[in-house]
Amino acid sequence: MSSELKFSSLDQPLFGGLLKGDLVEYLRFVADRFVPVLAGRQLSVWRILRGQDPFMQKNVPKYTPSYVKTVEVWAEASHRKIKYAICDDVQTLMWFANQRAVEYHVPLYLGDHFGEDHHQTHMVLDIDPPEGAGFDVVVGSALLIREALVDAGLESVVKTSGAKGVHIFVPLEEHSPDDVAAATRAVAVRAEKLDPALATTAYIRAERGGKVFLDSTRAWGATVVAAYSPRLREGLPISFPVPWESLGDVTPADFTIKTRFDGDPWASLMPKPQRLPDDLIAEGHTIPVARVVAMHEGKRRKAQREREK
Repeated sequence: MSSELKFSSLDQPLFGGLLKGDLVEYLRFVADRFVPVLAGRQLSVWRILRGQDPFMQKNVPKYTPSYVKTVEVWAEASHRKIKYAICDDVQTLMWFANQRAVEYHVPLYLGDHFGEDHHQTHMVLDIDPPEGAGFDVVVGSALLIREALVDAGLESVVKTSGAKGVHIFVPLEEHSPDDVAAATRAVAVRAEKLDPALATTAYIRAERGGKVFLDSTRAWGATVVAAYSPRLREGLPISFPVPWESLGDVTPADFTIKTRFDGDPWASLMPKPQRLPDDLIAEGHTIPVARVVAMHEGKRRKAQREREK
């Protein structure tokens, strides 16, 4: 049990004016709500050791205790195996707390790999404000996404990212990853059409014209910061679920590791898994993948610069 852990240096500064003990106290408070969000998913964390810059940890260290469940996954990008932790219990979470792990990121699928037998459990759209803009434009853009989802017969839940924006989740029945990615693109494009002066799906930053980017690229093996996770920002805000009708009344900074709340709003606000409409999927398959378009555009611009030399 977590009570058997011996926590060290709880009075040491952590980040943003708070102490390690503040982090441990918050994670102990939220553990029964937080662990179900992390359970069964490969865990990546942002840690901050005393006197060092924050760093992301995917591979568990050699001194990881035996009670921490792990899974080895081949990472194609780095051509090596990564040994991820699976945080299925409070004891594991509190061990991470003692390791000064502040942020908790998980993939959108359960299990040790992504494939036909491990489907994406949620469709996610990510909204952040352009440079210098306030949270009000994020709220306005999130409501466009919600309207597009409602028009498609889909229910959703929204949470602050804990940084500057929000994440919109749609729980899904089993679909192919290609179809989920396509539907996500279609929702973003439909939302953009509702108010093109406010929002854009342009992946290349220079082409956004100061508009809010509706990011539909969190598909396949993408990760997202988990609900209830702290963030490495001043005051250690947390990624917190908010009822849609209250979104315009809050800001991400309203929820921090000092916040205490009743119940489990993430679970209680989450709709049941849904089927994606066939027309949404079909429309999405006609929309180019943003990252691929950006890659080709980058190559085109580079070639043009070479020709102009």
